[in-house]
Amino acid sequence: MTLEVAVQYAVPRAGVPAARGLHAAARAAWRGEDSAGVTLRIVDADEGRELNHAFRGRDYATNVLSFPAPDDLIMPPGAGPACLGDIVLCDPVLQREAREQGKRVNDHYTHMVVHGMLHLQGFDHQDAGEAAEMEALETAILAGLGLPDPYRTAGADPGCDARGAHGL
Repeated sequence: MTLEVAVQYAVPRAGVPAARGLHAAARAAWRGEDSAGVTLRIVDADEGRELNHAFRGRDYATNVLSFPAPDDLIMPPGAGPACLGDIVLCDPVLQREAREQGKRVNDHYTHMVVHGMLHLQGFDHQDAGEAAEMEALETAILAGLGLPDPYRTAGADPGCDARGAHGL
């Protein structure tokens, strides 16, 4: 039940959470019984907007996008664990949201990594029931990391536009 996490910084690293904290968030959200790998890519607003437009038809940068690996992805022998997918985090959006919601930047990043990891594992929030289940799981995972409920923070928006790119 190990999760290998690769972090790609496509932005200057000043003010962006360290890879160690991002690794911890991803691993805390991993529910699988087999080993897997995930890539976290931290991007600027231009790349975030381009990806959101290309995969969701929305011409603005969003906080997090989740790209699950195809079910039929075949890993060559010795290539390492199965690929779970990729999570793209848009730094300027996360920085702004943290400021507006009165959250620490690291806490907001942690929440969005957990959110993205749950999307990669099949969780969604297309209706109220799914949203309640996903938010409860996010809150429990974050509590296990010593963080407060992100949906109870002043200014927090439960519909945080954190919908993954998987067909949304």
